[in-house]
Amino acid sequence: MSIHRFWLAGTAATGDTSLTVTHPYDGRAVGTVAVPDLSQIETAVTAAYAALTETTALPAHARAAALTHVHHRLAERREEVARTITAESGKPITGARVEVDRAASVFRWAAEETRRDSGSAQRLDTDPAATGRMALTRRVPHGAVLGISPFNFPLNLVAHKIAPALAVGAPIILKPAPATPMSALLLGELLAETELPAGAVSVLPMPNERAAPLITDPRLPVISFTGGQFGWQLQQRAPHKHVTLELGGNAAAVVLADADLDWAAQRIALFGNNQAGQVCIGVQRVIVADAVYDTFVPALVQAVAALGTGAPDDEATQVGPMIDEVAAQRVTDWIDEAVAAGATLLTGGHRDGTTVAPTVLADVPAGSRIAREEAFGPVLVVSRASGAADAFAQVNDSEYGLQAGVFTSDVATAFRAYRELEVGGVIIGDVPSFRADQMPYGGVKRSGVGKEGVRAAMDDLTYERVLVLTGLAM
Repeated sequence: MSIHRFWLAGTAATGDTSLTVTHPYDGRAVGTVAVPDLSQIETAVTAAYAALTETTALPAHARAAALTHVHHRLAERREEVARTITAESGKPITGARVEVDRAASVFRWAAEETRRDSGSAQRLDTDPAATGRMALTRRVPHGAVLGISPFNFPLNLVAHKIAPALAVGAPIILKPAPATPMSALLLGELLAETELPAGAVSVLPMPNERAAPLITDPRLPVISFTGGQFGWQLQQRAPHKHVTLELGGNAAAVVLADADLDWAAQRIALFGNNQAGQVCIGVQRVIVADAVYDTFVPALVQAVAALGTGAPDDEATQVGPMIDEVAAQRVTDWIDEAVAAGATLLTGGHRDGTTVAPTVLADVPAGSRIAREEAFGPVLVVSRASGAADAFAQVNDSEYGLQAGVFTSDVATAFRAYRELEVGGVIIGDVPSFRADQMPYGGVKRSGVGKEGVRAAMDDLTYERVLVLTGLAM
């Protein structure tokens, strides 16, 4: 099996060690990836720091051309990239193709935003003391970026780190999840085909502990992290850096009495178990109005039980494996714990290796981990609500606040949800799992700080610099 080289300041390289990537479904080796040594990591940081002046000065058309190139190349190599995603993450092939399409669109959006990013002009002579003055404002990068991406979207979440950074002219070092580095390396290959400066991008797969010095290195003043609650420790270790954290949640879908119940059941069933539930905004809690509970819950259970599970390269598979057996065992342990405490198991609840059967639980004790924490697995926890006020209070009774979905046909209720729910995004008429890659995306409370989404991320990676011109005749 040939070794996958990493990308060191735009050049392919091998290091002193390697790691083996295994298929989550059956454990077979699917790739060997080179790991940089400490001196190579230092070279990448030095190159990124040195490249900042050049990348910031790149004309908009040059940055946009590089981003557009990646957009086109992802589309051309769609099936190859999708197969890579499936092999390393266990994502069903149908979902992997969607991920490639989304990542390609992220680079397209970034190219378009680069061309639109023109700053602003403001007359200051609205006050007599500022007669003859005008302010020009543009955004400039805080500095080089350390991007840390998770395993569940090994291409698209890498795209959400790299594309906005390049759009604003910030060099970036990307550390992919150790379990899923091959998609990121393939993206590094496409970026190496562009005319970006040598230090603009490095893609460095490595064990998490080897990346520790990067967290505190002052030459990387920005950290963009997507992953688990470790992100808060990262923030504490780098208190003077600009840090964006997307840390997941236990997202709720509210089904009110005026909802389209068939639509709600199908969407919640699919997106509570999509990618084996390993989605930050995947449905975990299902809060159903009393008036429709006895009708809706059987329909939901039927829809969940009908989902196709199996090998992720099978076109019919909707729910594949979890990332590894440790994760799968944790989820079934949480299910068993809830059942032992009095919860009712309506379907699922068992596992076969890394595959956990899509599960629905009712009557779950409020303090159970499966109800309070992020399950990050194919589990739905169903509860009753007397009405909208009770349902929204249950949504807010959480330490997390990433997104929430509300199934209702009433506009006033939709705006009430928007006003009252303590989350970063409210999705009306659909599951909280909906995300358009160009929209602002991020949470509150334990779900993190800062925003992603192409334009929002570009703003997050930069600060406003103001130029005041004096003595103008206007």
